[in-house]
Amino acid sequence: MLAAAILLAYAMARFINFPEQEIELSMLGIYLPILINVHTVIAFLVAGLTAAGADWLLRDHPLISSHSSIEHWLLPALTAWVIGYPLFQLPLSFLWWAGFILGGTLLMLVLVAEYIAVDPDDVRQPVAAAGLVALSFALYLILAIAMRFGGARLVQILPALTLAAWLVSLRTFHLRMHGRFAFIQSGIIAFASAQITAGLHYLPLSPVSFGLLLLAPTYSLTSLIANLAEEIPFRQAIVEPALVFLILLASALWLR
Repeated sequence: MLAAAILLAYAMARFINFPEQEIELSMLGIYLPILINVHTVIAFLVAGLTAAGADWLLRDHPLISSHSSIEHWLLPALTAWVIGYPLFQLPLSFLWWAGFILGGTLLMLVLVAEYIAVDPDDVRQPVAAAGLVALSFALYLILAIAMRFGGARLVQILPALTLAAWLVSLRTFHLRMHGRFAFIQSGIIAFASAQITAGLHYLPLSPVSFGLLLLAPTYSLTSLIANLAEEIPFRQAIVEPALVFLILLASALWLR
């Protein structure tokens, strides 16, 4: 029901229209126009609806009824937000319907995985946690590619991808560090991601290459810090992040 309500909101957005408004901001001599349209409104409403719906679903879990479930809102809300961006950009075609169905499937998988991940003693919990980590970075990659493909300006790309990097790394640390919130580590990764995003924005890169070049350091730093937090020796901890970094870097250079 929750996934259907969210997808219905995205579908109905194609038939709703109201005048676009522009808020003019000027900071340090830089002109920043902020456009408010039906897509902006729907995106924020859907993210809030998904977070509220995730909390409603998780309240049925016996292990979460007495404490906050905020850590389980992050990825569902990010998922709903990310799947909406390409849906707003694509024309109504077979590709749009494929994205619509895939988005609904991903959203339901995230909600089920979050429910399973609540109980650390559930035999399915390691698989669910690994799936959530993989899906979170996949969403980050999709968002980066979609924003690059849509020709978004740096003032739009930078805050969106920085926030996404922070949320993805924060949720990954929470899953791998047994319930700990690593705000400082996530903030460092988000700051590094912002610097790389600003540098890559003006290079002549394809959308896929742009996304892979952002994903490589974001994932590798997150994985390395999580490995070290799990007290894995440095020589072993760096192997997997370095290998993934090199694979993503080579793929980005090949697809540029």
